[in-house]
Amino acid sequence: MSELRASRRGLFRAAAAGLAAGTLPSAASAAPPMVRGTGDLGLVVERATGSLLLVDTTARAVLARIEGLGDMSHASLVFDRSERYAFVFGRDGGLTKVDLLTASIVKRVVQGGNAIGGAISDDGKLVAVSNYAPGGVRVFDTETLEMVADVPAIDAKGAPSKTVGLVDLPFRTFVWSLLDGDEIWIGDFTDPRTPKITKFPGIGRLPYDGVATSDGRWYVAGLFGEDALTRLDLWTEGAKPEKVLAGYGKGAEPLPVYKMPHMEGWGSAGNLLLIPAVAHHSVLAVDRDTFREVGRIAAHGQPVFCVARPDGRQVWVNYAHPKNDTVEVIDVPSLKVVHTLKPGPAVLHLEFTPRGHEVWISVRDADRIDIHETKTFRKVGEIAAKSPSGIFFTPRAHRLGV
Repeated sequence: MSELRASRRGLFRAAAAGLAAGTLPSAASAAPPMVRGTGDLGLVVERATGSLLLVDTTARAVLARIEGLGDMSHASLVFDRSERYAFVFGRDGGLTKVDLLTASIVKRVVQGGNAIGGAISDDGKLVAVSNYAPGGVRVFDTETLEMVADVPAIDAKGAPSKTVGLVDLPFRTFVWSLLDGDEIWIGDFTDPRTPKITKFPGIGRLPYDGVATSDGRWYVAGLFGEDALTRLDLWTEGAKPEKVLAGYGKGAEPLPVYKMPHMEGWGSAGNLLLIPAVAHHSVLAVDRDTFREVGRIAAHGQPVFCVARPDGRQVWVNYAHPKNDTVEVIDVPSLKVVHTLKPGPAVLHLEFTPRGHEVWISVRDADRIDIHETKTFRKVGEIAAKSPSGIFFTPRAHRLGV
């Protein structure tokens, strides 16, 4: 135990020295594996430089910079069950396996021309990538990054489609939407050599993203081409997609959309979902069982992420350009904004520490991560980063649909 503490202290001292000198350990000079747990680690996407920051959330410290990940302009990632490895999905079609304990790239493959995200199976053996080009979903072995399945997205009319909204479900199953094809597909990859694909056509116009509720009961697709959403009951055999929240715009003139909301960041709090209203300055409070609107919160701008604190008491919201310098905090019991922060230009992402006592906020155009307490809202730290966007902490490894 004393050796572990000494190793950790030495690591923090080395990281602090690197920050002071303007340098950090990188993949090119990766050390032997760190002797430490992984539960307080995380990765920050540096979108302009194709790099990741490895961070310690307890120490509020940067441990290393990992470089060479390609186009990270819309990057996301998932963790394996051990929390040691991350699988990074780059916009250039790159799929990169990263070792957090050596701060290095294990393997990188360019599996497509334009990728939009991915998911990892519940057993940690398969990682799936959603593609704009060539379209479809490709599935890889997490150990080797060898492709084990390729499912082209050809819609009911025989046309190719971009795929979006890819999420994991229990038992090696993934679900996704066809952006151009107006369909939802469920893929069972129990045997990836012969995947079983179930298709639901005619779900509504232009599904731009999708999300699964945390219990795996519902898959919900956002519709850019309609004033509605579509949900599919994943627990009921033979269930058909149904339109919900039809007409939630209620006749209000929609505004130009500068950045689409991210459904993965929906706030789930008790029996409520807090959902960004597309092209409107509002957040919708929706009953998660009936999907009926039960409240509406006037917002600072067009919401992008509505992220619930882990206990569900608060939902923190950031906004699209040109009002993207602001974060608002919604109190769930009252459905009122109770606090406003102005971190700076281009707030892109928020991530809570595992039990929600702090939140990390990426401020892209200030090259900075801000850290706030969530009880007092007091700023307690900041970290320098190069054009930071997504923030991902390792406890995500044990959550469905992220």
